[in-house]
Amino acid sequence: MTSSLLKNMPAHGGQIRQVMQHFPEAPKPFIDLSTGISPYAYPVDHAEMGNWTRLPEVEEEEALRQAAAQSYGVSSSDMIVAGPGTQMLIALLPLVLKIKHVTIFGPTYSGHEQSWRNAGATVSIVTDLQSFEASADQQDHACVVCNPNNPDGRHLSITQLRALLNRCAKAGSRLIVDEAFADFETESAVSLLPESGMIVLRSFGKSFGLPGVRLGFLIASDGVASQIRTMMGDWAVSAPAIFAGRQALGDTAWLGQIRASLETDSARLNAALARAGLAVHGYTRLFTLVRSERASDLWAFLCKKGIVTRAFPQRPMDLRFGLPRSEMGWQRLEGALSEWGICSS
Repeated sequence: MTSSLLKNMPAHGGQIRQVMQHFPEAPKPFIDLSTGISPYAYPVDHAEMGNWTRLPEVEEEEALRQAAAQSYGVSSSDMIVAGPGTQMLIALLPLVLKIKHVTIFGPTYSGHEQSWRNAGATVSIVTDLQSFEASADQQDHACVVCNPNNPDGRHLSITQLRALLNRCAKAGSRLIVDEAFADFETESAVSLLPESGMIVLRSFGKSFGLPGVRLGFLIASDGVASQIRTMMGDWAVSAPAIFAGRQALGDTAWLGQIRASLETDSARLNAALARAGLAVHGYTRLFTLVRSERASDLWAFLCKKGIVTRAFPQRPMDLRFGLPRSEMGWQRLEGALSEWGICSS
């Protein structure tokens, strides 16, 4: 029953109403732990943000790109593309690069594979570093890696990424690094730019707890960035998103405070999982992946408690946990995990 139900679940995290319609007796409010979005929303001035009565000015869009360039350590805003979420930018990349052979370091976020296949590319998924490194030597090729990886937190160092980039450059290929969860890390592939073979993606909504704003960035050499901006056309980002992005990206003190809070929360989550007898397979500050032969049963058990986690039908032993947004959420999760641990012992 559980396995067949999982096959009809949303392709990504979120969409909890679609999930919970199958658990009508579950208590409310539902707790959504199925995403890797920060539980701490940046305190945007909503009165100023909510200007829906005009189109964004060119100067405001440029100011957003300048704020992103400063935040990410990029020398020129010409290398920045702002879009309505990184998913849109991921979908546009195959159309701009026109590369027909792609290797993705998996298992990882499925949006990359889907976008390249939709564009008619041949996609290979490899799960070991040696095979991924070897793919960098292929001509007219794209190598795609999420770093840190979703859903297991796997991380390649700057030294490893630089070596990959050098191999791609020699072969005339591209290295695409998705850093959707990198805002709380100490290293970034952005430091390897402006090498022409490197493309970096950065998410806004995950780190700042504002996914509904729909804002993301692509960072690349001027030529690639310019092509993508031209393809998106004018007004790709709304005026409220521009306002939120400019305000939040400039607030480095707030991001540092949240980093400390997330470290505490991540430790609390991993401790609760360990007490329940669950093996932590990997994690970042925003999510933890557990691996268990009963992962599907645990997913259904938690749904019945009104708690939605992220299951993977193709990897039935994996279950990803995001962070609760409130103490009430923490208590419900810890109570449910404690009950699971007792029932499973």
